[in-house]
Amino acid sequence: MEETLDSPLFSRHAKGVQPTDAGQQLYPLANRLLGDAQAIQRLFNHKQKKLPFRLGLIRSLGAERVSQLLKDLGNSVEGLELTLVQPEEDCDARIITSAYLQSDEVFQPLWRDRYLLALPVGSPLSLKPEITLSDLNQLPFIHRSPCEAVSTLTRALAPQAIHLQVRARIQTVEYALALVGAGVGAALIPEISQLQLRDNIVFRDISDIDLSRMVGLAYNKQAQHNAATRSIIAICKQQWSDNVMSHSIEVD
Repeated sequence: MEETLDSPLFSRHAKGVQPTDAGQQLYPLANRLLGDAQAIQRLFNHKQKKLPFRLGLIRSLGAERVSQLLKDLGNSVEGLELTLVQPEEDCDARIITSAYLQSDEVFQPLWRDRYLLALPVGSPLSLKPEITLSDLNQLPFIHRSPCEAVSTLTRALAPQAIHLQVRARIQTVEYALALVGAGVGAALIPEISQLQLRDNIVFRDISDIDLSRMVGLAYNKQAQHNAATRSIIAICKQQWSDNVMSHSIEVD
C-alpha cells in the first residue's frame, strides 16, 4: 500500500511501529471500506451461520475504547451475534477489573487505569499542582460504589483521622462527573481521555497513594471456547501488548 500510495504509512523503529500522519489519515477511510465490504457480503450471504456471544461489561470502561474493541471483535468473527450484559449475568466472557476475578476464571489484562481526583473549577485544591492525602480532610466528596479506588482511599484515610464530607452516594462515573461539574464535591475518576474533556472540572493526581485498577478479559478456564471467545482473547492480548509497548516508548 505504501508503494501504491507513494507515502509511508508507518514509522518503523527497534521497539515497533507507529502510524505516520498519512497512516492516521488512511485509517478511517480503510475502516469505512472494510465496513462496506462486510455489509455487501452479509447482504448476499443469507445462509451464514449465526454465532451468539454474551459479553459482560462493568461500568465506567470508556465508551470509545470499548467501542473499538467490540468493532474489532465483530470484524474478526463471521456471523457474530453479540449481546452485552451485566458482568454478574450468565455470559461467555466478561470485561472486569482484577478485583472481581473468580477462582475458575483466567484473566487477560487489557488496560491499566490510574484514578485522578476530579475537582470543580474554583476549588482551592485545584490551584495546587500536587495533592496529598492530608489535603483531603473535610473535602466535600462524591462517593461512588462499587469503586475499588474509593475503598482503597477510605482505608488509607482512616488511620490518619482524615475525614471526607460525603455529599452524595451514587454508582456511575457519568453521574459523578455531573455532580463535580455542578460544584457538589470532588470524586475519584479513572484516567480515561474521553472522561476528561470537560472545561468545568480540574483533574489532579494524589501523589502519596497508588489508586489504580487493572481491567481485563475474564473467561472460564474449563469451558469449551468458540470462535468468538478465541478471537476476543487474541484481540485483548494484542491490545495489552500495544499498551505496554506504547507506555515503554513514552517512558523512554
